[in-house]
Amino acid sequence: MSLWVSMFSHHFEMKFLEQDFIYLKFKCPFLFLSLTICAADLTIERNTACKAKPDPSTLVFGKHFSDHMLTITWSEKEGWEAPQIKPFQNLSLHPASSALHYSIELFEGMKAFRGADNHIRLFRPMLNMERMHRSADRSCLPLFDKAELLECIRKLVEVDQEWVPYSQNASLYIRPTFIGTEPSLGVSRAGKALIFVIVGPVGPYFATGSFNPVSLLADPSFVRAWKGGVGAFKMGGNYGPTIAVQNEAVKRGCQQVLWLYGDDEEITEVGTMNLFIYWTNEKGDKELITPPLDGIILPGVTRQSLLDLARSWNEFKVTERNMGMKELLGALDSGRVLEVFGAGTACVVCPVGSLLYRGKTYQIPTMQNGPDLAKRFHKELTDIQVGLFTSAFTHNIQQL
Repeated sequence: MSLWVSMFSHHFEMKFLEQDFIYLKFKCPFLFLSLTICAADLTIERNTACKAKPDPSTLVFGKHFSDHMLTITWSEKEGWEAPQIKPFQNLSLHPASSALHYSIELFEGMKAFRGADNHIRLFRPMLNMERMHRSADRSCLPLFDKAELLECIRKLVEVDQEWVPYSQNASLYIRPTFIGTEPSLGVSRAGKALIFVIVGPVGPYFATGSFNPVSLLADPSFVRAWKGGVGAFKMGGNYGPTIAVQNEAVKRGCQQVLWLYGDDEEITEVGTMNLFIYWTNEKGDKELITPPLDGIILPGVTRQSLLDLARSWNEFKVTERNMGMKELLGALDSGRVLEVFGAGTACVVCPVGSLLYRGKTYQIPTMQNGPDLAKRFHKELTDIQVGLFTSAFTHNIQQL
């Protein structure tokens, strides 16, 4: 008798719970959304028509893509759906998607390297995930678990590991992108979104090669970013408007743009890179200067890595502060500037050889000074990236 009562009570309780679940799901659907990305739910569809891989010696930046891509969709109704690795393909977007009209879009740039030991490594990828998370928050796009997204990206690189060049002079570029896909022309927060990640082998970013100096145009009539804006976030809208200025630089015989800001013509960035100046300061001390993260500077992963390396050496002063054109030109005139170089994921380190400002060309003695510091940074960073010595900067990829 007691067993029958127990079974009846259990059946009644389960029936109640089932009805309660249905009621809650109808009344409070947000309780049942997938609130973040879950790498354990990742599915993989293998490409059955893989492409031939290009010769690493012929690679140019951003022209070749691998056989697979990662996609993760989100909506206010369903939350995050299961991540998918699938054959590389075109996206299907509604013509009114918010990314197409209002630049609700952000991206990242990362690299995977094949070392001399044939192991594949990512370089400080969590810094990219943290920056992507900040950009998403600023764009009113849904937030996500940074470690879970990184695991999905790691799996994509694992699937396409043969696309990581067997070369010390090439790498696999990884482009995570996050777009609003809300099919509405209203200027508002996106109710639908998509993360997609594509990868492809790349050679040197600049046609001049890794250690040929570039020439810069510094024209205060052009501004890349401003206080209170979004210059500190990696959004597509920060890059498109710079193309016309880049074209203007080429017309004037320069290769890149030195971006200035404000009445003091503060030096901010060079092209799409962070800027470093190595000089002898007014006190006679060797000093490395880079602009501070004050809201108009992108917090670059390579920038942070160079600062970390320099501080670990403890051989010269390392300072994050603003420098105006007047101060830079004065230091050039007095022969105190030793090296000027840009730094970024795409190029690693790029020396600067000259500067065109208000119709006058100023020679920068970067190459005459080695450039000892720029080359040292480049070697130490690339040695870490290809695993020539152990570093907490790298993240290994499991290989099949």
